[in-house]
Amino acid sequence: MTIITTAGEGAIPARTSIDVPLAVLAAVLLIAYPLVATPFFTFQVGGYSLILGTIALSLMFLVGYGGMVSLAQMSAAGAAGYAMAILGHNSLGTGHDWPWWLLVPTATLLAALFSTIAGLLAARTAGIYTIMITLAIGMAFFLLTQQNYAVFNGHSGFAGIAPPVTFGLDWRSPVPFYYLALVVAAACYAAVLYVSRAPFGLALQAIRDNPRRMRALGFNVGAHRVAAYALAGLIAGLGGVLLVWFDGRISPGTIGVDRLINILVIAVIGGTRHPAGAFLGAILFVLVSTFAIDLVGAERFNTLIGLVFLAVVLFSPDGLLGLFERARRAVAATANSGRMR
Repeated sequence: MTIITTAGEGAIPARTSIDVPLAVLAAVLLIAYPLVATPFFTFQVGGYSLILGTIALSLMFLVGYGGMVSLAQMSAAGAAGYAMAILGHNSLGTGHDWPWWLLVPTATLLAALFSTIAGLLAARTAGIYTIMITLAIGMAFFLLTQQNYAVFNGHSGFAGIAPPVTFGLDWRSPVPFYYLALVVAAACYAAVLYVSRAPFGLALQAIRDNPRRMRALGFNVGAHRVAAYALAGLIAGLGGVLLVWFDGRISPGTIGVDRLINILVIAVIGGTRHPAGAFLGAILFVLVSTFAIDLVGAERFNTLIGLVFLAVVLFSPDGLLGLFERARRAVAATANSGRMR
């Protein structure tokens, strides 16, 4: 079923809900996935997809519910990653060795602070201007980390960053790490769904559709948008913590312009009408980047991703979610016509 109609000039189409049986089936498959998958598929495909999906979810929240396209979400994730390296342990021995239970919340909050500052700069703009400002913020952070050796260790970055061993579990092992990423992704997914139906989320969607009317009704449009950036930064920060544990290192290449755009590509390919789209786009992106690169070569990989992006947008502006919705309607129409006969 579809819910939520939108009104107002420039409104984003109504978002598509996920049926409860379908959501339960997806949850069962995700939980059972490591039981049938090899360690490579569990870690490199499943875990990485959940990480990128979580970061793309932060962008989906801004785009789908706030109408704001930000290219600084990977930068926010990178801020959390650098905080993990600088305040925690790294191979250079320059870290402060904070315990993980203090380090992870601090890194996540720093990502939220980074995103809030980006929101303060971009919240008064719209359209292409928001994209350009957030891209400039992302590039500024990239150049800062690349050229600053005293704090960020310049081009080399930091290595030797590993998750803790707690409760007798090595969280770097494929199965524990996958379930850790799954729990974080599920929590962020549930949080976005909850916020979207809470008064703040409904007000944010109304601001997306008609900011002038909401301002006339007494709502602080700028404050709502900045708060949305802060929440998106929290989600991206959690994704950044998982990403630095997944890679075991962080460097300026982690937050380069290609990585910034990749998050946008993932969100658009999956669809920005529902939080599930971020993870669908991440799965497709990881599968293509993992296997197709051997067929076309690393130098042509971006071309392949661009072609996939164009194909999805051309045939379904709503991404993979749109294709799924059209297929479901076609099946329902066929079933109804069969009953009529």
